[in-house]
Amino acid sequence: MFEGTWNRNRGSFQLMIVAVIIIALLLALAFGPSLWVRRVMARYQQPADRYPGTGGELASHLLTRLELDHVRVEESEIGDHYDPIERAVRLSPKNFHGRSLTAVTVAAHEVGHAVQDAFGYAPLHWRLQLVKLSRYAQMLGAGLLITLPLVMAATRAPAAGGILMVAVLLSMGSAVLVHLVTLPTELDASFRRAMPLLEAGYLKPGDEPHARRILLAAALTYVAAALMGLFSVWAWLRILRP
Repeated sequence: MFEGTWNRNRGSFQLMIVAVIIIALLLALAFGPSLWVRRVMARYQQPADRYPGTGGELASHLLTRLELDHVRVEESEIGDHYDPIERAVRLSPKNFHGRSLTAVTVAAHEVGHAVQDAFGYAPLHWRLQLVKLSRYAQMLGAGLLITLPLVMAATRAPAAGGILMVAVLLSMGSAVLVHLVTLPTELDASFRRAMPLLEAGYLKPGDEPHARRILLAAALTYVAAALMGLFSVWAWLRILRP
């Protein structure tokens, strides 16, 4: 009797350990890249005065040198990005005003996107279209999430739960898809566009490998967001699963 109880308890304990390990791995997969990206960016923000010019000044200089004077350089509170509609390189305050290796490297990365746009780099424009479609999908998903609980309460229809799952996938999964297909565009902006620009006399001796690490982090920013989004979708599906 005691042996049977012990075996059952041991089996339950082993299942619990396996579940904890799986959850820990999922958390590491979802949040690990994001933490690494933040760590790399923060590490090379010091020394803060490593370069004579700011990230914003370098971006402006590179755009002028490349005869892309129609592209503006602006400070942004919503993060570093290139806006292909407004034709603007937007940098966070730290990188716009900063003189660190991170600031100048991220500025070159965003200029890389402007170069892609100028040369008609197709994946950049595909991403823009996907972003637009994703917004519509998220709006539809959000509407379903708001209205379906009321419909379920009123009709008590079991099928509504399945529709709710579809709503979650529309609202979260579409954004995840956009982030995942962004990676080739980001790698191109980092290593085919930005790195050759930086190597043309703009980096201090010995900074090249560190700049490459920053450019990789810049390229993986959206992938990290996608993995976190996938974890959110998985968590929602776990909650909604009957």
